[in-house]
Amino acid sequence: MTSTISPSSDTRGQVISTYHDHPRFICVSCSAVLALQDELISKSFSGREGRGFLMHSATNVKLGKKEDRPLLTGIHTVADIFCVGCNDRVGWYYHKAADLSQKYKEGKYLLEREKIVKENNWKLDE
Repeated sequence: MTSTISPSSDTRGQVISTYHDHPRFICVSCSAVLALQDELISKSFSGREGRGFLMHSATNVKLGKKEDRPLLTGIHTVADIFCVGCNDRVGWYYHKAADLSQKYKEGKYLLEREKIVKENNWKLDE
């Protein structure tokens, strides 16, 4: 679920619970599911507060205002993404890349490592 709701709107009631038996990344603040681990493209990205994960898709996020932002790899048009469960900023969405070598990022999400938790959903034999 991706929407363009104001980052300050109260969206806690809109959290979608999915991916019950799949390894996933969840919000560190409220445990809302943000992405399947299968959607991971790369762990070698930098976010605002350290490492970032490039993802094919994300869920339970809403887009902030689109802006041109100078990043390590050049100017990109991005929008911060916010968790619909707690309204915390969890990363950004790549709308457009100016440099041709960076076009592969368009339509992808960067989740900040400090904002997510890896949940493996292991089942223990009893």
